[in-house]
Amino acid sequence: MPIIDLTAEPPLARPTGDAVADAPRRIGLTLPELQEAARLAGGAPLPFAVAEAPSAGAMESRLGGTPAGSDDAAFRALLATLPDAADSLVRRGLVTAGALDAGVAGALGLLAKPAVAIDLDVALPGARARAWHRESSDAVATLATSDGVVFELSWYSPDAWAAELARTVTVPEEVERTGSQVPSHLDVPLGLAESVADALAAGRTDLVDVLLDAGHACTGPDGELGRADVRRALLALATESRGRLRALVARTEADDPPRSIGVVSWTLVNDGWRHLRPYRTPGGRRLAIEAAEPTDLAALLAPTLAAAR
Repeated sequence: MPIIDLTAEPPLARPTGDAVADAPRRIGLTLPELQEAARLAGGAPLPFAVAEAPSAGAMESRLGGTPAGSDDAAFRALLATLPDAADSLVRRGLVTAGALDAGVAGALGLLAKPAVAIDLDVALPGARARAWHRESSDAVATLATSDGVVFELSWYSPDAWAAELARTVTVPEEVERTGSQVPSHLDVPLGLAESVADALAAGRTDLVDVLLDAGHACTGPDGELGRADVRRALLALATESRGRLRALVARTEADDPPRSIGVVSWTLVNDGWRHLRPYRTPGGRRLAIEAAEPTDLAALLAPTLAAAR
């Protein structure tokens, strides 16, 4: 069986200066194919775990299945309809004479033994995607899925990383965009934003005015905001939210387990993404809310990545 030395530099192509040659390589793999490829790569660990099929409890056996149990059963039934993973990898030319394709093997090796990891969890209207970005030795590998059945494995040079991060959080064209009441810039006390969100979640809109009556220094794009503007903006931030992004950066080299370095959080409102950045001041903790585009993600992650290296 071919063995990947997970402590060695993975056999991935390095930048050549040729745009075509340096373009990210992408390959689609079903979950069984991915697991079989990882097995052929010397048992390279994947960045996620697949739970064992749960056994029905006594109550479930008597009263019927739960929604979670039904979803799990449907997921496993779908996997059972897929072609044999070992055969399909051979047919696709990804395994030759028992040896896994060198590019796929290198990408799996990098996923297993990176220096820096970024885990992206993206929720959009009607969809959710997970992506695991791993970087080490001047190369990057990404594994992504939106359903847990079909995965995209890609590998590329760090020069392409910013574009790949943006690609993960690009909002599909079918998601309608309208005007938003959330300003492109909003800076409020963190406690106020959290209290308003909690009140709205509990259905206590009457408490919002009580919270605002205490008086708070809040600013928008053009300077300090009045009470009515703050109320409108915070209500819109809570009610318009249609999706979210959570990007977790961790250092993995020589750490067991990986050590979290920082998190970047975004929320999707009517007209696009907003970056949520809590920070401290002598007067207390505050929350800065800024309009963001997918192409901004790499720059926002850059300071945390620098600290992780």
